[in-house]
Amino acid sequence: MINNITAIFCFIDDFLRIYQKSEVKKMSKGKNSRIREGKMTLSEMMTIMICFHFSDYKTFKHYYIYCIGHQYKFLFPNLISYDRFISIMPKLLIPTTIMTHILKVQRTGVYFIDSTKLEICHRKRTSSHKVFKGLAEIGKSSYGWFLGFKLHMVINHIGQIISIKITKGNFDDRVPVLDLAKDLIGKMYADKGYIKHNLFLNLYKKGLKFIYGIRGNMKNYLLLMTDKILLRKRSLIESSFNILKNRMNLEHTRHRSPINFLVNIVSCLVAYQFKTTGYHLKKIKGSEVEMIEA
Repeated sequence: MINNITAIFCFIDDFLRIYQKSEVKKMSKGKNSRIREGKMTLSEMMTIMICFHFSDYKTFKHYYIYCIGHQYKFLFPNLISYDRFISIMPKLLIPTTIMTHILKVQRTGVYFIDSTKLEICHRKRTSSHKVFKGLAEIGKSSYGWFLGFKLHMVINHIGQIISIKITKGNFDDRVPVLDLAKDLIGKMYADKGYIKHNLFLNLYKKGLKFIYGIRGNMKNYLLLMTDKILLRKRSLIESSFNILKNRMNLEHTRHRSPINFLVNIVSCLVAYQFKTTGYHLKKIKGSEVEMIEA
């Protein structure tokens, strides 16, 4: 575990040095602007957030107090209190989001798309929930009705994340497909919920063949044997959602801040990319530096 924390911290620290230089340039253009360093560095905070999703802890509070505060305190000499950490956690949203763009994955030409619910409270507390009032909406999934959001995701056939989008719970799954599949070429497989003729034509013009199953009231059509086999392998994206939710704490109903809710989701996705690509063992390249500065 210590080796993983050290490797992740080194990668994040290299990334944040470049990120903070670009931020200083932007801030220096304005008047009466300054950047104050806190007692705990941004690199340490991001490392703790990402490593939480690798742990066996189900709540971040217990992870921070007992795991980081006792077992690995020697790695974080300037550790702050849990309440203070939560209050300044929104600072992590922008750099963590940028990191999801830095962690490039292999575009294999075979992709799977699906969505999953992000429930923000128990069904019995839907009417009294106030934290996400005006933001979350009531939607329906295969598990029933829920209050929250949807995570739309495209992965390659290796299980690595290509693109993501978060929408309200009542959002149509077919609407964000064009944004998610931007610049993708090859074949993309989906379930019956994505059936739409105009969507198929728009993707086909861009060089992406959209393949999905048919409903009972539709005419049958012929598929290549490879497409038929790959369509059955669509469960790969369900396995990815299972890992994110049940092993890496993507979803829980204890959020007290919309921004910290986003920080938890994005840091979980970054941890998943580290897990599937081992990217934290590599150095940031020049082209990626240019993208940060842009």
